[in-house]
Amino acid sequence: MSSFTDRPILTPLHCGKKWVVRKEFVYEIGSIGSGDKIITPEGFITDLASTPRVIWSIFPPFGIYLSATIIHDYLYWEQIYSRKETDDIFLEGMKVLQVSKFDRKTIYNSVRLFAGGSWKSNQKRKESGEKKIIDLLDW
Repeated sequence: MSSFTDRPILTPLHCGKKWVVRKEFVYEIGSIGSGDKIITPEGFITDLASTPRVIWSIFPPFGIYLSATIIHDYLYWEQIYSRKETDDIFLEGMKVLQVSKFDRKTIYNSVRLFAGGSWKSNQKRKESGEKKIIDLLDW
């Protein structure tokens, strides 16, 4: 089974809505030893789970799925896999984290239905020069 190498270390930004990854965070896809790794770098800015506030009592931005949301945010920004592959990696990560089948399917299906705009928005923001990885020495 795939795995996360460690727990993420995060610090909130002053806005209170985003967090910065303080230490490189790795997820190994498929199975341990597969060699297929996603490395979320130190300094990456994430909003954790991008859930609407109205459903935070059910799916808060920082649930048991937190590690998978960071990887998902990073992959949505970098777009090194297709959107479908990225969402499937998110689903796999939630399974590794032992998110209940009902919750992970609900979250996954919501992402498949509603996150296309975020994918496209990230493309445009990157093209315009926006950065989501900061140098922690300058921070």
